[in-house]
Amino acid sequence: MLSTRRAMPIVVLSCLLLAGCKSGSLGGLSPSGSATVSGTAPSTSGAGGAGRAIAVGAGPQKKYTVQQQPAADSCHYHYEKGEPLEDPACTPGAISPAVTQANLKTTICRKGGYTSGVRPSTYVTGKEKKLNAASYGYTGAMGEAEYDHLISLQLGGDPNDPRNLWVEPKDPGHKNSQGVNNKKDPVETKLHTAVCAGKITLAAAQQAIVTDWTTALTRLHLN
Repeated sequence: MLSTRRAMPIVVLSCLLLAGCKSGSLGGLSPSGSATVSGTAPSTSGAGGAGRAIAVGAGPQKKYTVQQQPAADSCHYHYEKGEPLEDPACTPGAISPAVTQANLKTTICRKGGYTSGVRPSTYVTGKEKKLNAASYGYTGAMGEAEYDHLISLQLGGDPNDPRNLWVEPKDPGHKNSQGVNNKKDPVETKLHTAVCAGKITLAAAQQAIVTDWTTALTRLHLN
């Protein structure tokens, strides 16, 4: 008769061979033994964009406070066909947990509008804009630059998460003293219309924007 000490490895071996036991398959843990961390949106593939996860912000607040911005001169614009794009290290985007594919009709697609009820006050965003301009090293006229939600409010972007806001410089050919008029805005409107019409998913629109807003419509075949 085998001793108990020698029998135990045989029992374990039997489990592996006959029952198909797998390390780390119990308790919802990863193979490393640590639980999966939530707080980011599921990634998407195909028409939705590159598929990287998008952070989830705090969502609409009754009272917004001025958010800390990246360090001065730590963020850098890059350009596609002359159009300014955000620094993904500083402004990767963030979505609101209050807007989902399931509640579009009562949030961003509802009659009467959604954005005005969740937008931070200019008192808050005015201070953030100056701080963020320093983050990006922007030295132009503040009135010609937009403090922009990378994922717009009408696409379920978080209202005041610093990861979702950046000082967007004027477009090429923009005439001074005419205020903000960026080509990104009509792209967001077309995406919003497509989402509310059921042509594309909310996640696909959000992914397309954070990947590259200048190609978002083409990627989703909305041109």
